Amino acid sequence: MPFNFYAVIAATFVTLIIGFFWYSPKVFGTIWMKECGITEEKAKQFNMLKVFGLTIVYSFMLAFILPTIVNHQMGAMGLFDGNPKNPVYIELMKTHGNVYRSFKHGALHGFFAGLFIALPMTAINGLFEQKSWKYILINAGYWIVSLTIMGAIICGWK
Repeated sequence: MPFNFYAVIAATFVTLIIGFFWYSPKVFGTIWMKECGITEEKAKQFNMLKVFGLTIVYSFMLAFILPTIVNHQMGAMGLFDGNPKNPVYIELMKTHGNVYRSFKHGALHGFFAGLFIALPMTAINGLFEQKSWKYILINAGYWIVSLTIMGAIICGWK
């Protein structure tokens, strides 16, 4: 089956884990805060329950739709009206069910999702917000890395 709910749940938490390191002061956190205009005092005023709670919700939404990008088998299911019980689909999956189902292949598709979806969206917003290229690349880089790992988990976990 091309959709693995456990993989989606695991991938949901990737954004929190990557963000913990990516936005830490020893990596990009200090530069990011400067480019955002966020001070330590202002950061302490964040409602962390709200921020982390909504991060999990939105990350789940991303992880939920990501199988359509990283798993070719989802496209094959679409040929049969989304019916995994169709006999032709069942035979197809017996023969080709795990073709391109690997962590490496999922990482490749996740990387391309980050590069060709997240980067342009982040850049467009940053340009209109008159943010620096440092800000844009830090945020886009975070999404490229996150989606790469999410794609690897979702595609490779069978």
